[in-house]
Amino acid sequence: MTPENHSKVVTLMQAYFDGLHHADSTRLRAVFHPNLAYICATKGDELYLDLDTYMQRVDARVPPVERGDPREEDILEIAFAGPNLARVTARMSMMGRDFLDLLTLTHDGAEWRIITKVFSYTPRKDG
Repeated sequence: MTPENHSKVVTLMQAYFDGLHHADSTRLRAVFHPNLAYICATKGDELYLDLDTYMQRVDARVPPVERGDPREEDILEIAFAGPNLARVTARMSMMGRDFLDLLTLTHDGAEWRIITKVFSYTPRKDG
């Protein structure tokens, strides 16, 4: 894929991490596709939400930045499957948990958006 598309996905991921760390649904709505599928795949905590329901949960939480959670996140992989489809594997820690996200992105000709967020988490193991 082009360096420009790679750069755009990295920029989108920074906005994603910022939105989560600040529990900012306005920032997150800018990176998510309106038809987002949000899926928690953690055994015993399986969950399937649409964008609006997920954003209500984000709005109701104490932002990790206010909780004093350290900022820990990484993009582990960006893979393009053509000009309009990409996958990002990312990890982050917040709210006492380590998360692994598998994100599917689509490109509508103007911008990249996350259309599926499938993730799992484990309790954080601090030193």
